[in-house]
Amino acid sequence: MARVMLSLDGQVLAEYNMNKERYTIGRLPDNDIRIDNPAVSGHHSLIINILNDSFLEDLNSTNGTYVNGKLIKKHAMQHGDVITVGHHQLRFVDSQDGDGGQDEFEKTMVISPSSQGEDRIRRVGQAVDQAAKKTVGAARASGPETPTALPKAKLQVLSGAFAGRELELTKALTTLGRPGIQVAAITRRAEGYFIVHVDSGKENDYPLVNGVAIGAQARKLNDNDVVQLAGVKMGFFES
Repeated sequence: MARVMLSLDGQVLAEYNMNKERYTIGRLPDNDIRIDNPAVSGHHSLIINILNDSFLEDLNSTNGTYVNGKLIKKHAMQHGDVITVGHHQLRFVDSQDGDGGQDEFEKTMVISPSSQGEDRIRRVGQAVDQAAKKTVGAARASGPETPTALPKAKLQVLSGAFAGRELELTKALTTLGRPGIQVAAITRRAEGYFIVHVDSGKENDYPLVNGVAIGAQARKLNDNDVVQLAGVKMGFFES
């Protein structure tokens, strides 16, 4: 089933499954997808779903409807298309393409550990081991140690073209970023999930967690932390 994800300034606001034939987009309350913003016309545009195909039509809006930055009147939707209505974006995801959006995100941001070299991966492991020992030591100093099962965790993209996509952190080591720009690794240990800087195109250009640079040492991630890496904001969520 196709769906669209409504966002503003990179923040996902809502998600709509395309399970009806017609979806109107506009400012007035009678729209299927209501965007209460002066830049949006009362009835701005329309999505029509026919079998496995979806079509977008501008309804003579004041400010126009754009797809991937181009002004359109009618457009046959393709997986990954970004509709701009006023200041808001609607990303079109077609489930007929499987998890193509997820695959595309992984191809862009997830890096094979082998491509980073054994030396770098070893240094990542050492940094995380040191941070984990500090975490365990602090826990023991504060009271008796109570073993707990490590919760499942995921990253959800909060900004950019892949906003809304999720990545389950099931591997012991997940390397993320863009080589030559910024690369970090997230490790899954008994003590929790840790993020550590691997490489960047600029000296001392470290990933951010909640707006603060993590530095050269591994940092333990907590539920609802916001990670910024290679220009992409991602939320860390435990379940």
